[in-house]
Amino acid sequence: MAPVAMRLAAQSLSDAQPVPFWLEDPGKPGALPALTGTEKCDLLVVGGGYSGLWTALLAKERDPARDVVLIEGREVGWAASGRNGGFCAASLTHGFGNGLARWPGELPKLEELGERNLDGIEEAVARYSLDCDFERTGEIDVATEPYQLDELHEMYEEIDRLGLADGLELLDRDAVRAEVDSPTFLGGLWDRRGVAMLNPAKLAWGLKRACLDLGVRVFENTPGLDLVPAGAGMGVRTPYGKVLARRVALGTNVFPSLVKRVRAYTVPVYDYALTTEPLSPEQLASIGWKNRQGLGDSANQFHYFRITADHRILWGGYDAIYPFGGKVSAEMDHRPETYLKLAEHFFRCFPQLEGLRFSHAWGGAIDTCSRFSAFFGTAYQGKVAYAAGFTGLGVGATRFGGDVMLDLLAGERTERTELEMVRRKPLPFPPEPIAWAGIGITKWAMARADENGGRRNLWLKTMDRMGLGFDS
Repeated sequence: MAPVAMRLAAQSLSDAQPVPFWLEDPGKPGALPALTGTEKCDLLVVGGGYSGLWTALLAKERDPARDVVLIEGREVGWAASGRNGGFCAASLTHGFGNGLARWPGELPKLEELGERNLDGIEEAVARYSLDCDFERTGEIDVATEPYQLDELHEMYEEIDRLGLADGLELLDRDAVRAEVDSPTFLGGLWDRRGVAMLNPAKLAWGLKRACLDLGVRVFENTPGLDLVPAGAGMGVRTPYGKVLARRVALGTNVFPSLVKRVRAYTVPVYDYALTTEPLSPEQLASIGWKNRQGLGDSANQFHYFRITADHRILWGGYDAIYPFGGKVSAEMDHRPETYLKLAEHFFRCFPQLEGLRFSHAWGGAIDTCSRFSAFFGTAYQGKVAYAAGFTGLGVGATRFGGDVMLDLLAGERTERTELEMVRRKPLPFPPEPIAWAGIGITKWAMARADENGGRRNLWLKTMDRMGLGFDS
């Protein structure tokens, strides 16, 4: 980073609050009391992020008489569900390319199910009056290097060949800059219907209210400490009591699963983001962005960025930090060197916004798995179901995961449970220090590919053949 660029980036961060922008909201609901004593229920949901909230809500929609309890270790939406970028994608496979590489035979069905799932989220927003700034504006994948432009064209041609290109539009340099003006943009691929923008914390809080209105009993500041058989059902111990349930759905994602054998399938990745102060009318005019799409660049080390309801720009991504040993720690939630890097990249993308300052800077852990998209399973003779590994695309896909868990717990064969994606698991990560070394080499190789026209070296090609990877 040049000294002048570094100084300007540092100055832009001087007033940034080290808290997630979305969670610093005066409308944030208060925490509900912790569970004390013994509770009994038909279904216990562990985790108050999107996975748990959607599962509880869908369970009551399927059977209003079902007695559902949800426990959350801190407050609903405090972790990844409340501090992400607010991109709600239809894709269940972490994008078309990953889906084509892993499940080519069932990709059309996966795309259809993903579309229906996003429609279901939009319908739930309307039905339950979820005040979460939901805008189905789509997302533009932008090319900032010539090889990325070639890859976007190849991707579009492949999607079109499979008859899945409805709603997609290729944009040349002038067309993409007419949407959002950056001198770094060379072209783009606009998915007009497959992604919505929303306020992630408000979605979590709205789902909590909807669950309560349907009769779900929600207990906050109530971590699940262990999971054991209890008669014909299961028991989960909490700090001040326990829950006895006929069935249990685990939506703990990045946090250690209560089913210990599942833990090797995910690792935590720390992702970081910034938000600017609100843009003035003149600053907004300098970049356009009237259609309010989400954007992401096409590098391996990518940025995601979007505009908020009050005209701030959220800018995140690029660094994906894996802590040795896979430990989730609050100490990793902030990384000034990454904030500085992100700020410098921001002004390289939007030089016309020089002088704009950042209001918030934050980070946090998300769960990733070696195939970049969710996996599912059961334990204890089908009494427990889990979904994990959403790898940064969980805002939308967690609702699908909730449906899968409920199908599995009911022992039902459905179009979801018949999917190879649901029936098969990814390869687990190796133990330390092999995981640390392998992830480090992979990150280095991905950065090299970005610097060398996208050319993947032998290491990345080998990882591709093995179905292994690392992403956020």
